[in-house]
Amino acid sequence: MNKTNYINQLVAVLFSSTLSGCNVIEGIFKAGMGFGIFIVLAVIALLVFIFVRINRGRK
Repeated sequence: MNKTNYINQLVAVLFSSTLSGCNVIEGIFKAGMGFGIFIVLAVIALLVFIFVRINRGRK
């Protein structure tokens, strides 16, 4: 095997592993965004629940 062929194969392997790494990072960010939206909605629901309980006790 000559040196040029070896370098071309090495570049192809590095390039393909970089692309799959981007897909992994994209999946992590999508999951993180979904989890973040869930947490925000849960906090809003908790605040509404607490507010309703406090106002119910005043009557």
